[in-house]
Amino acid sequence: MVQNDPSDHAHREASDESSVPVASMVESIVGCKWSVRILQLCSEDHHRPSAFLRACPGLSSKVMNERLRKMIRLGILKRTVFGEKPPVEVEYRLTPLGRRFMHILEQVRQLQEAIDNGTLSRSGDSE
Repeated sequence: MVQNDPSDHAHREASDESSVPVASMVESIVGCKWSVRILQLCSEDHHRPSAFLRACPGLSSKVMNERLRKMIRLGILKRTVFGEKPPVEVEYRLTPLGRRFMHILEQVRQLQEAIDNGTLSRSGDSE
């Protein structure tokens, strides 16, 4: 019988709070159309919240801010504030993790395109 060391369990819990499993991160971001679109805009050199709102008809400020905060918490985006007195300028940029994440999203897009074009079937057999 294997006994669990309580200190080992406490250590795992502490480290779990600071790290997010990649699968959970992918599900959280890919499961939201606005998160994916905001990341896409950041990768295309749009960094200001006003640019996100202009490029995403139907996206509310509230939802945009929720998505931005979540992606900052996950370490995908970095928030930079310019100026000390209102009105301040805020920009969001991809972190190194965010750039790697964009590569994953690009691979998913290419896979979907291959399936849609018939160059790859869903069963895995080429047509």
